[in-house]
Amino acid sequence: MISDPLFYLVAVPAVLLMGISKGGFGSGAGLFATPLMALTVPIPQAAAIMLPILIVMDVTGLWAYRGRYSRENLRLILLGGMLGIALGTLTFRYFSDAWIRVILGAMSIAFVAQRYVGRPGTRPPAPRSTVRGLFWSAASGLTSTIAHAGGPPLSIYLLPQRLEKSQLVGTTVIFFAAVNAVKLIPYTWLGLFDPQNLTTSAVLIPLAPVGIWMGVKLMRKLPEELFYRACYGILLVVGAKLLWDGVAALGGNIAG
Repeated sequence: MISDPLFYLVAVPAVLLMGISKGGFGSGAGLFATPLMALTVPIPQAAAIMLPILIVMDVTGLWAYRGRYSRENLRLILLGGMLGIALGTLTFRYFSDAWIRVILGAMSIAFVAQRYVGRPGTRPPAPRSTVRGLFWSAASGLTSTIAHAGGPPLSIYLLPQRLEKSQLVGTTVIFFAAVNAVKLIPYTWLGLFDPQNLTTSAVLIPLAPVGIWMGVKLMRKLPEELFYRACYGILLVVGAKLLWDGVAALGGNIAG
């Protein structure tokens, strides 16, 4: 188990933030969790510590949002997600974390900007699309496997449909519950789990349902329109954070 107090100083809020994200905001606020942990431990170790915690959160989220999901969307995005995990497993050691962050960040910012050009209030809900659904869910599975960063791609596909807010969150919860469970296989195969990481996860796991509960309460109190504004706002902030981190890492590599 990690004994450094500084690690827990950032890990505790990171786990709570992830729980709040999974409990009510599927647009990706939880992306800050792994980078927060990575302030004190390497990114692969932070990802390995987070995965068992994510799975406990998924179980809690499945109970909180049982029966509330979009069946039509799930059939499509689960297929895409599994394809993305397979691709991420095969290419895990070749992907640059910095470039993944730059691409995800730029896409997220461009998406939010595009949605708010002109008069966004007059935009009708977007229809489901097999091509877009497979592409964005595969991108979500891929980036989730590499960096627990699957929220923005899935949000880019689901948010424009303007599903009822609990249905949106429930669909997202089921998708990532399946993705995270399957990720146990490649993470084990890649040797990312060890006794220290697993015991550290076990210490932090009791915080998982607390974060979920906070997220569920917050989601239920927000009116539908405010909820969607919050989702787009979080996606914009997360996109900016990803882009900033990616550009900074690339700049450091060039300088080095």
